[in-house]
Parts: sequence; C-alpha cells; structure tokens
Amino acid sequence: MKRFRPVWALMTALAAFATAQGVARGEQSVATPVHARGADYQLSLEQLGARYPFQLKGVDGSASAYFDVRADEVVTQARLKLGYTYSPALISELSHINVLLNDVVAASLPVPRADAGKYQQRIVDLPAHLVTDTNRLRLQLIGHYTLECEDPLHSSLWANISNQSVLEMEVDRLALPDDLSILPLPFFDHRDRRRLELPFVFSSADAPTLEAAGTIASWFGALAGYRGARFPVHLDGAVPAKGNAVVFLKEGSTETIGLPPLKKITGPMLKIMPNPGDPHGKILFVMGRDGSELKRAARALSLGFDALVGSEATITQLEQLQPRKPYDAPNWLRTDRPVKFGELVPMQALEAPGYGSDAIRIPLRLPPDLFGWRAPPVPMDLRYRYSPQAGVVDSTLLFDVNEGFLRSFPLLSVAQLAERGWIERSTFNELLPVRAPAEVPLDRLMRHSELQYRFMYDYIKEGECRDALIDNVRGRIDPESSIDLRGYPHFLPMPDLAAFSESGFPFTRLADLSETGVVFQSRPALQDIATYLTMMGRFGESTGFPATAVSVAFGKEGLQFADKDLVIISSGNQSWLAQFGERVPAMLDGASKKFDNSDLQYKSRAWMTPDPRDAERRIKSDLRYDSAGFNAIFAGFESPLQKGRSVVLISAGNAEAQQFAADALLGGEGYEQKIQGSLVVVHEKRISPLVAEYSYTAGSLGLLRGLEWKIAQYWPGVPPLRNVAAILGSLVAVMLVLWLRRRLKGKHRVEGK
Repeated sequence: MKRFRPVWALMTALAAFATAQGVARGEQSVATPVHARGADYQLSLEQLGARYPFQLKGVDGSASAYFDVRADEVVTQARLKLGYTYSPALISELSHINVLLNDVVAASLPVPRADAGKYQQRIVDLPAHLVTDTNRLRLQLIGHYTLECEDPLHSSLWANISNQSVLEMEVDRLALPDDLSILPLPFFDHRDRRRLELPFVFSSADAPTLEAAGTIASWFGALAGYRGARFPVHLDGAVPAKGNAVVFLKEGSTETIGLPPLKKITGPMLKIMPNPGDPHGKILFVMGRDGSELKRAARALSLGFDALVGSEATITQLEQLQPRKPYDAPNWLRTDRPVKFGELVPMQALEAPGYGSDAIRIPLRLPPDLFGWRAPPVPMDLRYRYSPQAGVVDSTLLFDVNEGFLRSFPLLSVAQLAERGWIERSTFNELLPVRAPAEVPLDRLMRHSELQYRFMYDYIKEGECRDALIDNVRGRIDPESSIDLRGYPHFLPMPDLAAFSESGFPFTRLADLSETGVVFQSRPALQDIATYLTMMGRFGESTGFPATAVSVAFGKEGLQFADKDLVIISSGNQSWLAQFGERVPAMLDGASKKFDNSDLQYKSRAWMTPDPRDAERRIKSDLRYDSAGFNAIFAGFESPLQKGRSVVLISAGNAEAQQFAADALLGGEGYEQKIQGSLVVVHEKRISPLVAEYSYTAGSLGLLRGLEWKIAQYWPGVPPLRNVAAILGSLVAVMLVLWLRRRLKGKHRVEGK
C-alpha cells in the first residue's frame, strides 16, 4: 500500500482539482442527493462531539468537529452526508456554505433562494489525501443579506447544520509490527471513537484465570473511557478467525487454542503475534505456568505496558511497593487538598478565542459518597482572563453546571474599568486577570458532572456603514483555578445501585478492588463471564486504574467472603443463594419469579437530592408469578456475613437474559432510564427501578452530624446541631461572664467594708 500511495495521492489531487474546476463552472458534482454507499466507518457529528446542531451566524460563522484515524488504517475515500438549512434572506450570488477539511476547502455549497428555509441533504466528497491521523472538519457560512451596508451579525444571517450529518470513510488496513512496545495498539486505539469490542479467549475459566481477565478488562475499560468496552467470551479456546483477541493460557493448555505451537511457558509471559486467519489482526497472549503467574503477567501488562518491548516478554519481578488507599482512584477528584483545573484538562481546552467560541468544559468525577446534606456549598477559586472591549458593553462570563445555569460574571469594558478606577482610560492590550471566588452546591456535582464556562462578548454597533466585526476578543480560564472538596464526610445510605452503575461504588472505594469478591455459580454460563468482564471494564472506566486485586470464587463457598463486598453474578438456578433468605429483594429461579415492589415506578426518578431519604421508596408489596419469559435484575442489600459490607446481585432467568444486564451496565442509545434504587429489573433496553430502600450505611458522619442525621429521621425540621451547640456555648459563656462579674462585685463589697 505504501508503495502506491504517492501515485494514488497524485490521482486524488488531480481528481480534486477537476472537481474544483467543476464547482467554479457551477457544476453540482460535489454536492449530490444522498444515496446508499458502503463504508467502513459511519460517524455522526453528534458522535464527533457536536451535542447540538451547529448554528452558523453572521457574515463569517463557522463550527468544527474533530475526528481521528486509527494507526492501523489509511483512508481511501471519505464523504460527508450533510443535512442543513439556511436563511431565506441570504443573497444566492454572494453567499455559500464551505466544507473544509483541515482548513482546506473541500466543497462550496450554493444557497439558491428556491431551497431556502428547507431541510436539505447532500453528499460532499472529501479529498482522502487530506485526511491525517488527527483531523478537523469545519462548516463555514459566508453570508450576505444586502448589497449595501450590512450588519455583520444580523439575525437573518444564519445556517443550521444537523448534528445527525454523517461522516463516512472507507479505509485500507495496515499491518502493525509484532511488538509489545506499541501497546495498547492495536487492541485499543484512542483515535477510534467506537465502543471497544475485544474478544477474550479461555481454555479454562478457573478463579485465577478470571481474576487475571478481570484485571485486563478493567485496564482496557480505563483506556476506553467514555466509549465503553465489551469483551465477547470464547470458552472453547478457539481464537476468532478475524480481528484482535486476548488469549489466557496456562501450561498444558497451549494445544487447545488451534494455533501453531508456542514457546514453552517458563513463567509469567506476554506475547503478541498475528492472527493466523487475519494478517491485520493480532493475538495478545497472557501466560503463566499456574494461576498465580497468570495473574502476575496480567498485572505486569496493565501496570507496566509502556515499558514493554519486543514480541515476547517474561516477567521476572513485579512488586507492589505501596498499597492502594481509599478514594485514591486517578479519575476521582482528591478530597485532601484543592484540585487545580490545570490538573483536569489540557491548557488548550481552557482557551476561548473570539466571538461565539465554544464553552470551556471541565469534567469532574467525585467520589460518590461525599455527603452534602445540610453541608455548605463547594468553594471554588475561579481565575480567568479576558479582553476588555472599548466603550460600554454588556459582556459576561456564564457559569453552568451540567448545562444548567449557576451564575454569571461581568466582563467589564475599558471604560467601565476606568470608571471604577481599576485601569487608566486607554486601550488595554493584554488579557485582564480576574479572580472571582464562587460556590457550587455539592448535589449539582454528584457524581459525574461538568463545569461549563462561556465567554459572551457584546457586539457594539457603530452605526450604518460603520460596523466591522474585528474578532480580536479572547478569553481563558486560568489553570490555577481550583475546586476544594475538603471537609465533606464520606457517608452514603445504602444500597445505592446508581452509585454502583455510575461509579462502581462501594467496590471502587479501593481502586485495585482489593476488598471486592465476585462470586459465580458453580458452573458459570458464558454470558455470566461476559457480564463480569463488562462490569470490570466499567469499574476501570470509573477509577482509571486496573483492578489488580479482585477475588473470584464459585458457588456457596464463594459466599463466605466475610471481609469483602460481594458481586454475585448468576443465571438460571438460584437455589444456591438460599442462605441469603429474605435479604434478597428479588429472585429469578427458572419460571418462578419473586419481586418486591414500591411506588417508585410512579415517581420522578431524575431528581438529585442532597437528602437521599427524600427519594426513598420502601417496599409496599410482594409479587410472585410463574412465566416462561426471562429478564434480569440488579439487587443491592447488606451482606449477612458482616455489618456494613455490601452485596450486589446481578441475576437473570437464563444465560441469554444475562445479556440484558451487561447491556444495561454499558447503557447508551435507547436507554431512557438508569440503574438506581435498591432493586431494578431489566428487559431488553427497558430499565425499571422497583424499590429504593435504605437498610444500612457506608462511611461515617462523626458524632455531631451522626446525631443530627438520626434525630432528623423523627424530627425533619431539626436545626443543625452545630448551630445549636454554638448557641448553647454562647449562652454558657454569657452566664459564666455574668457569674464572674457577680463574684467580683461581691468581693469588692466585702473588701470595702
């Protein structure tokens, strides 16, 4: 492919030149009605980050989307299926919509008056030779509404670009070297925005092998992040005919995988080689002579992949120097000191250049058990810089949390600053630094949230034929800005399946899952293991750290993990869970089904409240029935083995229904509800929370807050005890002062006599 790339690029360039000439002659070859074509990739602008349709405004308005190309692919054809509408006021001869790829005009679309105001679809061919590893797709409106003097931001100058417009690409695959130094390529490529699908192959599925697989799944889940990760399971040892896969091998099982003979396993080993059925696919082997060596190889891969080199490596030493501490997950905000914005996003993400710039977005992931009931707001030290404008303007910095307005900060002009005596009445040629302390209610930040800052600059109209839009304004959030979560106790009424599904809590309290046990039935179904791997990927996405210390067990013996929080994954027969008795709020045992119910199904479930008891919906009925249909459940309850320990049961009527649970953990398009409460039933894409009942707590409030929390169960209007204590302390102090004064007066009288 590389040999012919210069010739192919030259042919593509000539074709692009001919296309451009056609556009100059008024031909419509680059913008044709939509029709079906094959493609390796189909990504909407929404998938590329456009949360809303692009609103192009003014004489020169534009918006951009960004896309990348995998390291093992080269684009041979690219096109944009564009959906758009434009203003009826645009003058056709002077206006058009440009489609630019990496700042090169790929097509210029006319805006005939006959089609104005109508939704249209066109296919725009993009020059493939312009596509690089990292790309910018920009839509630009050049708009005019009059032949005379015009307002450059007139309301009639607009075009709307649908965020459902689709980018299609056809690619050729490239063969990457068999070298561990390229990891995590090609198994995961950060340029690929699609959900990660990576098969895991087992010749046997004992506890150490599944622990090693859980470590690798959580590592890939941390890498995949927002994309999500799914791990199809192959228990027969057969490697997929195409694509990439991870194979777990112990000594004596190398003959069962259907591959050429491998080198003798001499210890914890990692190896990468081509897939015999697919020259572009790779197989990653995680090997050991026994279970402990297999787990060591998995930990070495997940913790030290950046240091590996060569097609094969034997791990000779791996020591954990420091144990993990509670709440030290790399993805979670620290609660022992203020966290600066520069630690959370790169510097360029804090810039806001020009009028109408996109919002600056700062994602936050808080520990899910920070307790905000009757707590003060979270303090924030906001520092920003902006370009002061001339004259008197009404510019502002808007501060939103999760797309909801919180407050605004004025962006004073040079004249307004001079009136206050802050700067001299002259043009300010630098960005003006401002420090503005702010506060955010803690419940607005839980659990996965985003801060949004938008610089809104006022446009000053100078008068007819004098308006000229000079885009010389700039804004920036200073990376020294910080948010401070110190002082909030770790306390959460349990069970809380929302905390489990969104953050993996309480299991992710320790990022390596050293206090987590996963229990399967004696002979787990293939889909039970797939659900386990999906869950481990979700845990890794939450913490940003591989689960290097998770424990796996089977059957009733596994239910004896008294010192751990348990996840039980089971499909089919549930009789082995009988020792939990009435603690389990639902049971699926073949055709027989049992569910606890409350009025949660009739209530709003989207409200985040600082007092969890406001959303509590206790059990009100017990439903039992027989049916040939199948569904899956998530149930949370306190472990009967140790007070304060948690159990989450992921159960299904049969192995096929277990897929519903794995899909619900990943979520995505089509899921209207979220996993929450203490009992949830799932059927296909329908998630139905049935009960939200708190029977125990995780964490501690301390003596005074704990007493206040207890009293509030019976006296909801109880004043904060810290205020009561302060008042009582003040009264005692006043009484003590008065008593001392009396004593002193009495003493003086006696001495006077």
